[in-house]
Amino acid sequence: MMAQEVDQPYRLACLELHGGNQAGTYSAELSGLAGWVSCRPLGTSRRGGDLYYLSVCSQGVIARVVLADVAGHGEIVSSAAVRLRDALREHVDHWDQSMLIRRLNESILKGAPHSRFATAFLASFYRESGELLFTNAGHPPPLWYRAAAREWSFLLDSTPYRKEIVDLPLGMIAGTSYSQTAVQLEAGDLLLLYTDGIHEASDESSEQLGLDRLLSITRDLPVESAAAAGRGLVSAIQRFRGREPASDDETVVALERRVGAV
Repeated sequence: MMAQEVDQPYRLACLELHGGNQAGTYSAELSGLAGWVSCRPLGTSRRGGDLYYLSVCSQGVIARVVLADVAGHGEIVSSAAVRLRDALREHVDHWDQSMLIRRLNESILKGAPHSRFATAFLASFYRESGELLFTNAGHPPPLWYRAAAREWSFLLDSTPYRKEIVDLPLGMIAGTSYSQTAVQLEAGDLLLLYTDGIHEASDESSEQLGLDRLLSITRDLPVESAAAAGRGLVSAIQRFRGREPASDDETVVALERRVGAV
């Protein structure tokens, strides 16, 4: 379902959570970050299995973004959305993500086997330092544009640009090790988060795009803003598909570090 883009950026207030799984396209302002969201459920549905939330802490210095691809549809996804929202609200002021990941895993993955996340990417951004702390639980790797190098790459746990996390525990959750990785975002750096409907898009010959070709596409994207990069990626996927219809929900969350932004 195509959603008309909202003209004015949505500015998150302290302690606010914003998002869900409904169709929508809009810009957003978080602590130190400019954002852009495009959520496109499959077909004519207004709500899909892709689920995202944006939040800002009570002091306005921590911005958090989570993007998940939930297994299931309808009420299954809606109930998962409520539990995710509640967990994020409880931990909105916490920079360390390990307890939040543990809460998500125990209350959603294990406690509700019929309404579970298939994958999730969770990131916290600290405005004062420019540090981004992230955890990837089986989700497609975000795309990272480093403005100083004018270069796109995947944001991976193994990135050579990772920073040491001081005095923060790793989350050993239900037998699975979910690590927290920190990187430094500089002014103008971009992140493109997306669900598997993007890199698994197929063209008219039923050939999937794939991660390698997705990375190649980014080299032609505009990089002057999160909105420009996000719109460029969505348009590139549409061109790749041609007349082939989408086969899955497609969600993109674009972020840009804005030095001096509040």
